[in-house]
Amino acid sequence: MNLAVKLLREFKDRDTRHKLKGYRDKAELIRKRNLEGWDDQRLQAESLRLRNEAKGGMPLDELLVDAYALVCEAAKRTLGLQPYDVQIMAAIALHEGFLIEQHTGEGKTLSAVMPAYLNALTGEGVHVLTFNDYLANRDAEWMGPIYRYLGLTVKLVQAGMSLSEKREAYAADITYVTAKEAGFDYLRDTIALDEADTVHRPFHYVIVDEADSLLLDEARVPLVIAGEPGSSKSDGIDFAEVARQLEQDEDYDFDEFKRNVYLNEAGSAKAESLLGCGNLYESHNSHLLMSLNCALHAELLLKKDVDYIVRNGKIELIDEYTGRVAENRHLPDGLQAALAAKEGLQPLSGGIILGTITLQHFLSLYPKICGMTATAQASAMEFEAIYALQVVQIPPNRPNIRIDHPHRIYAHKEAKLKALVQEISSVHRTGRPILIGTSSVEESDMLAEALAVAGVPCHVLNAKNDAKEAELIAKAGEIGAVTVSTNMAGRGVDIRLGGGNPTQAEAVAKLGGLYVIGTHMHQSVRIDNQLRGRSGRQGDPGASVFFVSLEDELLLRFGIEKAIRAPRQDEALENPMLRSKIAHIQRVIMGQNFDIHQELNCYSDMVEEQRRMLYEERLGILKGETPMSPSEQRVRLYYIDKFWADHLAYVSYIREGIHLTSLVNRNPIDEFHAQIIQAYEQIPAKINRESAKMLEKLRGSNDPAMWEKFGLKNPTSTRTYIINDQYKEYLQNPSSWSSGTIIAYWLRKILRPVFGWSKF
Repeated sequence: MNLAVKLLREFKDRDTRHKLKGYRDKAELIRKRNLEGWDDQRLQAESLRLRNEAKGGMPLDELLVDAYALVCEAAKRTLGLQPYDVQIMAAIALHEGFLIEQHTGEGKTLSAVMPAYLNALTGEGVHVLTFNDYLANRDAEWMGPIYRYLGLTVKLVQAGMSLSEKREAYAADITYVTAKEAGFDYLRDTIALDEADTVHRPFHYVIVDEADSLLLDEARVPLVIAGEPGSSKSDGIDFAEVARQLEQDEDYDFDEFKRNVYLNEAGSAKAESLLGCGNLYESHNSHLLMSLNCALHAELLLKKDVDYIVRNGKIELIDEYTGRVAENRHLPDGLQAALAAKEGLQPLSGGIILGTITLQHFLSLYPKICGMTATAQASAMEFEAIYALQVVQIPPNRPNIRIDHPHRIYAHKEAKLKALVQEISSVHRTGRPILIGTSSVEESDMLAEALAVAGVPCHVLNAKNDAKEAELIAKAGEIGAVTVSTNMAGRGVDIRLGGGNPTQAEAVAKLGGLYVIGTHMHQSVRIDNQLRGRSGRQGDPGASVFFVSLEDELLLRFGIEKAIRAPRQDEALENPMLRSKIAHIQRVIMGQNFDIHQELNCYSDMVEEQRRMLYEERLGILKGETPMSPSEQRVRLYYIDKFWADHLAYVSYIREGIHLTSLVNRNPIDEFHAQIIQAYEQIPAKINRESAKMLEKLRGSNDPAMWEKFGLKNPTSTRTYIINDQYKEYLQNPSSWSSGTIIAYWLRKILRPVFGWSKF
């Protein structure tokens, strides 16, 4: 097996070297197309010639050298930027549909301009999808002069724009927009009752920036469009109070990795007594069981200032990958309500869901996709398995000389904190800038307090003050700067030595460059590498080190303290097994997360396939491709939307209980597919039946006032939000149930009714 892996790796390395050689040769050809002597008018005439060639059907591959040479010259004249050979190589790989790994500070933003320009020549439009609004706005403004100089239009899409503004922006040759906003706009288009109310045109070519964050970390996030929310249904039961009366071990168990919590037999009996509901596992009590499970999860597994913050009387979730507030994000309705109850807030329901799509499915609508990030190789297998995207590592313009020190491992958290403060204080006295990556808002605040006591001033960048992030990050490389931050994923801002001041930069370089300290290891090596990569940009000196405690949550979850009996000491541990064990844990977690993603895919892929079939019919009606009168068009569109919303509600209902089928030896995914296929097959007949009834009422009237009278209109207002779907998987995954939970289920659900037992 090891030999096979080694041979495969050697084959891939040889293939990569071959690709890179081809890219270098082509970059050399582009360099030789020296356009310095051309005046502006001649360059712009050449751009027009390329557009005509592309629109005339000339393959873009044959135009690449001329197009890229034009962009290089335009970048130099408009922005004073001369693309490096490695940036041109990255640009060629992007055009060829690869996912490129380009180190932090190597100029991904400029690399993307070349393939964006080339693919926009056809007139079909190019989208550059970013992680957040700040990056979309920055890149559109920064790179815009290059496109406009060459005669192309470039626009920015941001939340809050009017329909006409968005339609104009999507009609541009190149559009910069966040992946989520583009997805929400697509969902709005899918419920439009008039073609004039849509904003997207057919998708063509997309470049995904911060690709690992969007294609993996955020990929399973369902985007939702819904009617206005109302108050959550309440049956007058304070489930939060019931949950607080249950005791660990006595009443409930955690799964092996502390991802979920479940009632055992004693806890089920106690809950039934507190709720006064009889057998909790009877089908008519399923909503009580789900609500109680949500209350337990919110009470015991969701931590304030780690998983969420409370700000302005609202729950705001924290993105586990970036450590920032995840704007407009909700938990599944029951869990969101449970969390609000835990914090004594009024819960709101998400409203009737009118449409939903995951980012993964949205991105798959583009015929041609590529991406770029600083950290891709660690997850290359996932990119290939999910998107058929191969990773190409682009060499740096200057060799990376950053020193990555081995982890410093401590027996307990107090020893780690003490060592952290000592290390930061010692380095800070030299003036060397330090960036500290923490695991949560709670930890960043705690560390900042400890540093203040030690006389070390610092800037704190976390979910409580995320509006200042770009300014704080820009200053993180200045002499004497100490910046404490939650995860750096998706921040998209370079840290320049000396804050960009050449004299200061030289002084910082002599001190060893930016010193990056991680206070914990992440679930993925890729996220660790994102933090490390903030240091050592463009051949700068730098260093990184991670401080780890055996009491860190991730390690406790895997019982490392039992596997390795370490003395409770303040000094760093030197056990050679520890580092390999920690690396193994990260590999296991990455594998688990991949399995969870794949299982979620099995549920959502079928629903997406059904959505696309129904939407294809809907689009034909909307565009007038299906002969009908205006009233027939309006009626059929209305009922397609109505019955699709009903179907989504049914799908959600089925998902909530489908996991229980595994306890009677049926495969939950097969059962889920069978039930939603049966439900979907009934939709066309429902649409036809109700459409016929409505058309009879309308008597052929094409008067919009009559349509309004009979309610043939969209909801008066809609809202979009994002669901943290991974919690649903944890809440419904029986594979991690403890033996006590399974016994409790069988006794109370199956055996009691059969044998008439009132107690056991």
